Amino acid sequence: MKCKVEPLVVLWFLLALLNTSAIPAQGDDEIVAWGDNYYGQCDVPDPNAGFVAVAGGGYHSLGLAADSSIVAWGDNYFGQCDVPAPNTDFVAVAAGEWHCLGLKSVGSIVAWGDNFFGQRIVPAPNSDFVAVAGGWGHSLGLKSNGSVVAWGDHGHGQCDVPAPNSDFTAVAAGQWHSLGLKADSSIVAWGENSSGQCNVPAPNSDFVAVAAGEIHSLGVKADGSIVAWGDDSYGQCNVPAPNTDFAVAAGGMGHSLGLKRDGSIVAWGDNTYGECDVPEPNTGFAAIEAGRWHSLGLNRGIGSAITAADTPGCNRFAVRPNPLTTRTSITLDLPQETALTVSVYDPQGRLVRTAWRGIMAGGHQEIPWDGRDDDGRAVSAGVYLVRVSATGRTTTSRLMILR
Repeated sequence: MKCKVEPLVVLWFLLALLNTSAIPAQGDDEIVAWGDNYYGQCDVPDPNAGFVAVAGGGYHSLGLAADSSIVAWGDNYFGQCDVPAPNTDFVAVAAGEWHCLGLKSVGSIVAWGDNFFGQRIVPAPNSDFVAVAGGWGHSLGLKSNGSVVAWGDHGHGQCDVPAPNSDFTAVAAGQWHSLGLKADSSIVAWGENSSGQCNVPAPNSDFVAVAAGEIHSLGVKADGSIVAWGDDSYGQCNVPAPNTDFAVAAGGMGHSLGLKRDGSIVAWGDNTYGECDVPEPNTGFAAIEAGRWHSLGLNRGIGSAITAADTPGCNRFAVRPNPLTTRTSITLDLPQETALTVSVYDPQGRLVRTAWRGIMAGGHQEIPWDGRDDDGRAVSAGVYLVRVSATGRTTTSRLMILR
């Protein structure tokens, strides 16, 4: 995300000071929202449960439900909360400033909301997409072959993907710049660079995740640290110490978020609307997103870390990468030799694959899964459940598969 400061923002700024979010109680698979709430972008509709992904736009928010539908709330001036029918079979969601993008299980993209720059007009062929991202007036789609498709506002070169357009694994969109994570763990940046938001700091290596704020950028390193660059007017590039154990980052107008592997959220930068005041209890989060002046966290959703207190005999349980396109790894940190079972189920509770059953040595362990069932057949796109059972306790995490 995102944004452009329009003249009306001065008025919105004064009005929004009078209306910040009330924080709902937290629970499994629900969305917690805080910060600017002038348009109701922090008022998650009931029932606030069963979400698997979240996205934040300028003044609106999106949640992807386990039934593959999208819930939208907040500012709807451009119809950005009117999800087109049929509202089914979505596997990923993204929000631009005033437009939205949803990725279908068949690999096509559905776009709605503002279309002033053509950011809703997905270039043909609209197929084989595995990820989406939305900027202020442009959109990005990542193809299964590792190429990036960009459309919409291109006044700053944000749609001119640098050559070679290949080997990308993730994308992010800022106000007028774009970011792509390569398979070699480097980040490619293009578009507006007036604040250095496209100048990836050296060494440009070992990145595992990427995120874009309005005019700043963030990358998560394999060692769990966050690197931030670009506009730092509000301190949004000054990652608080200790800069360790991060898994994901997100960027808003002038603030940044980092999700720790223990499920807690760290926020820094502009806090005019309380967008950096993470509500208590700050634990159990599995995903984060940032709107213009508001923040969102998914409580105990996709790929959340599991602590020893949750699963005796297992210090940590995570699924990465998530979403899965070809292969993923179920990672476990075991304090000692442990008898356990790792299984994958579909949303109806049917067993798809037994990834492991038996005694596993202590230490850091990885169980690969190629997205196939026990008969060797590739499973369809959608949301699946990974269950780890150890010493009489079972813990479940959601995994999203894109095809």
